[in-house]
Amino acid sequence: MKKIILLFLLFNFSLSFLSSQTESDSQAAQEVEQYEQQYIGISNLKYFEEAYPDVAFSKRYDGRSKDWIVKIKVPLVSGDKDGEGKIYEFYWANGSLLPESELKNANKYWSLLYNYPKILQDPENLTENEKEQIKQFSSRQNRKDGAGTPMFFFDALYDSQSRIKLEQHIVRIRFLGNLTNVHERMKAPLKCIEEKVFALAKTDPEVQAFLDNIKSNDAYYWRIIEGTNRKSFHSLGIAVDVLPKKQGGKQIFWSWAKDKYPDTWMLIPLKKRWMPPEKVIEIFEEEGFIWGGKWVIFDNMHFEFHPELIKFNFN
Repeated sequence: MKKIILLFLLFNFSLSFLSSQTESDSQAAQEVEQYEQQYIGISNLKYFEEAYPDVAFSKRYDGRSKDWIVKIKVPLVSGDKDGEGKIYEFYWANGSLLPESELKNANKYWSLLYNYPKILQDPENLTENEKEQIKQFSSRQNRKDGAGTPMFFFDALYDSQSRIKLEQHIVRIRFLGNLTNVHERMKAPLKCIEEKVFALAKTDPEVQAFLDNIKSNDAYYWRIIEGTNRKSFHSLGIAVDVLPKKQGGKQIFWSWAKDKYPDTWMLIPLKKRWMPPEKVIEIFEEEGFIWGGKWVIFDNMHFEFHPELIKFNFN
């Protein structure tokens, strides 16, 4: 039960849901069960199909494992769905998309489909119980040994099983005034974002000020997430950190804030956190990127390409 609740905290699951922990354990367990039954079924494969239209998906039920096997074909040339491609098979595993060899370790992985809120949650509304859960979740021990994101589907999609393979797909582009390295699949959505932001800046002084204050847009960097043994999505070239020249004395990243405020970093008011303009965040989301500022362990410079999550939550 505790592990499931900690999983929800990473991605800022509904605070009203988390507050149910103040009620009876049986009611909380029932809500968790209802959530899994409602959202993690195989019917949700459609969000992957919609998010990656050039990838061919099919499914079949496996009576032996009592789970669905999802077969995907990733095109050798992005966008060429009818051309040659690489074939992979994964078990649905509550939306984790695991290879058969990892089914025995299914409890170590989160679902790839989770709650990404439309509206930024205010930390002022956190209960004492939620604060303690966040502290426990963000602890060094839990980040090292706790469950994490299964990378198997993404490694197949982006050919990132190794650094050598992945870097064959890394391209250098100019984005919002800076050169950066990204996965080739990011060229089209990032170009759309840039065009929309530049157009908006012509009539919106806040957006223009945001552009003028950008120091760098750091994307591809092969690395492990701090305090864990898992690859960062920067390692795939599908995440971008938009770093400002000046933060105006505001906090931008939970771990840096924790160094200054070890017990209260999660309570830092929104007005004291640096963040891009709301309209810019919306543009990123329109093109399939989630924003790290909506996570409880906030990362306000961070955008990550997950169109399946945008469709799962916003549609």
